[in-house]
Amino acid sequence: MHRLVYAVLFFMCFISCDKTAAFHEYKSLPKYWKSDSAVILKVNDLDTLSQYNAFITLRNDNAYAFSNLFLITEMQFPNGKTITDTLEYKMAEPDGSWLGEGFGDLKENKLWYKENIQFNETGTYTFKVKQAMRRNGDVDPISDLEGIKDVGLRIEKTNEL
Repeated sequence: MHRLVYAVLFFMCFISCDKTAAFHEYKSLPKYWKSDSAVILKVNDLDTLSQYNAFITLRNDNAYAFSNLFLITEMQFPNGKTITDTLEYKMAEPDGSWLGEGFGDLKENKLWYKENIQFNETGTYTFKVKQAMRRNGDVDPISDLEGIKDVGLRIEKTNEL
């Protein structure tokens, strides 16, 4: 039953009309998101004069055991320059209910990543996203994070000129 729901949601993403996204791609994860495994997304052909907002998009289910999520992101420019960020996102309300859109136990989240950015170099930009979750008091990351199903990147053109 869960596979059918995932298939329907996946199909709906491709047939729905989305004029605001200049780029939007998901990568599916295996059962666990390994702490040493990065989701890699490559973006090119963006207007070098426009400004954009970028979002990390992800889908989680009830197997995700935390109310927050820590991510380490890298944005590599075509010339090789890299910007690394450590980000924290709230994933659930204090009562335990999930944030995000969707029905059933699968929720889709659109998380702010970068605001009003300009891709002023022509070429391919490479984005890497890694999970950085740790249990309280532990130094080492959780090696097999369960409950995150898909991780993606969404880039939208802003209305500013």
